[in-house]
Amino acid sequence: MREKQVSAAHGASQMKFNIVNEIKLSYSRKGNCERSISSSRDAVEVFRAHFDADEMDYREAFFALYLNQANKVLGIKKISECGISSTLVDVRIVMQAALLCNATAMIVAHNHPSGNLKPSTADIQMTSQIKDAGKILNISLLDHVILTSDSHFSFADDGLM
Repeated sequence: MREKQVSAAHGASQMKFNIVNEIKLSYSRKGNCERSISSSRDAVEVFRAHFDADEMDYREAFFALYLNQANKVLGIKKISECGISSTLVDVRIVMQAALLCNATAMIVAHNHPSGNLKPSTADIQMTSQIKDAGKILNISLLDHVILTSDSHFSFADDGLM
């Protein structure tokens, strides 16, 4: 009797490896991509339309703007929204959205509720990580913009890209 119990327990713990989750991807361009980005000011204008103005001085958020080869906007995605002095950014999520919309370039932005436009060490490191991931996938990071309620800082305009 004991032998049958051990055998039954062993069989229940075996997994079925012939079952694999199916992933389906679809892409639809329902909006238009007539908006071109030719400067940091153009990008800031798009970002400001998507950031919550009431939260700009309250907590950090991070967005990515995805572009085609002609620098026309494919879409924008909020990557994260967190605390007063930082926000977590998963580079894989930034790149996943870029791949799903067939982007060839992107611009990222986040806000500094403190009003300080100077990039932090963490900002510089995050920019480098996104840029390196983009190089592997042949997706250019054109700029990283830091916003405050009344101004902005552009990594590209300041020669940091």
